[in-house]
Amino acid sequence: MNNSVTNTARLLWAGLRALLVLTLVTGVIYPLAVTGVAQGLFDGKANGSEIKADGKVVGSSLIGQSYDLPLKKGQETPDPDLKWFQGRPANGLGTNGVNTQYKLLLSGATNLAADSEVLTKQVEAAKAAVVRDNSVPGHPVRPSDVPADAVTSSGSGLDPDISPRYADLQVRRVAEKNGLTVAAVRNLVEEHTEGRTLGFIGEPRVDVLGLNIALKALAAKG
Repeated sequence: MNNSVTNTARLLWAGLRALLVLTLVTGVIYPLAVTGVAQGLFDGKANGSEIKADGKVVGSSLIGQSYDLPLKKGQETPDPDLKWFQGRPANGLGTNGVNTQYKLLLSGATNLAADSEVLTKQVEAAKAAVVRDNSVPGHPVRPSDVPADAVTSSGSGLDPDISPRYADLQVRRVAEKNGLTVAAVRNLVEEHTEGRTLGFIGEPRVDVLGLNIALKALAAKG
């Protein structure tokens, strides 16, 4: 009987020691090591790829933002603020209906099939808006000028980038709204255009947030 109790006690003590060691290694040492390496070598990415302007964080290079006017009375969807470059549509976003204590946006795709009438109407409406909003006197935009990323949302609905083609399509409108020359605004787009990763992965892209920060600075100079 005594031997049985002693063996049980030894097993319990061995199990407790294993638990303490594993907790220390996997719950303390490993997280601290990973965090230390991340902060030391990849500080920007480890902290959310933050973008700062005027001394404060204004967003992340990984998450797109909307540039809209304040909602008018009776409006459900705000109008775009056309002095800024616009990003991709965010049709896949949802709202939090479970914990309503916080106002959250849920990212995601529309999950609409290519032959969906709803998707077709969304794309047609978006194309018409792009044509209307970006046509300036003497330089009308044709429906065939509108690239796919201007009328379709990404898989997350939060894509921070647009194609150089869509950015260039917006140049004349942005220049007119901000009292800037077309050449100056086009130069901003070129400066904020990134090529394919490693020269062959993905497509050339323009980060909308970074571009609009630079636009704000340029407009402030007059």
